[in-house]
Amino acid sequence: MARFESADNRIFANMWICMKCNAKNRVSSGKKPDKCRKCNNKKLRLKRKAKKAGK
Repeated sequence: MARFESADNRIFANMWICMKCNAKNRVSSGKKPDKCRKCNNKKLRLKRKAKKAGK
């Protein structure tokens, strides 16, 4: 199935994942949020993109 840039941006841009509870934290600005919205943990990572199949 084809991947579209607009869909990738919507899914992956400004999305941070909590390392403790795996909650998705969206931010409108491009900077990292201070803490998780669900468990108040400060350890967050960006959402990882899936590797493309094939090459």
